[in-house]
Amino acid sequence: MREEILRLIENNSRIDLKEAAVLLGKGETEVANEIAEMEKENIICGYYTMIDWDKTSENRVTALIEVRVTPQRGTGFDDIAQRIMKYDEVKAVYLMSGGFDFTVILEEGSMKEIAQFVVSKLSTLDSIMNTSTHFILRKYKDYGTVLAEENERILVTP
Repeated sequence: MREEILRLIENNSRIDLKEAAVLLGKGETEVANEIAEMEKENIICGYYTMIDWDKTSENRVTALIEVRVTPQRGTGFDDIAQRIMKYDEVKAVYLMSGGFDFTVILEEGSMKEIAQFVVSKLSTLDSIMNTSTHFILRKYKDYGTVLAEENERILVTP
């Protein structure tokens, strides 16, 4: 039942408990207790609202920063990740396989603010070998939610 609940609330965290219970074929109290238990166990880590900032007046720039590091003796990547995570600007940190070690995700008001973060904070940490910053130009789909509407193409003829 846990996985069924998780799939259901992953797609709609605002689903009414009564509706969830009906969809799962379980009692409302049983579903509520299971959700509370998963929150207590940190299986459910939080709830958030996805906003398409492009449709608002607020400027937001999202950047993915590839980071190569020298792992620390005894702790590997964990200590470095902990230090990166402490910055308020950092939205996410992922340990990666491949040509770099971490992906760090930031959302700021401008490319300049992100550049300043990389120069003054991220690149100054011990163990950071190099970084490569990629700016997201447009989000089409984010965590399963389609953000960009399909545009009609104009037929151009010679």
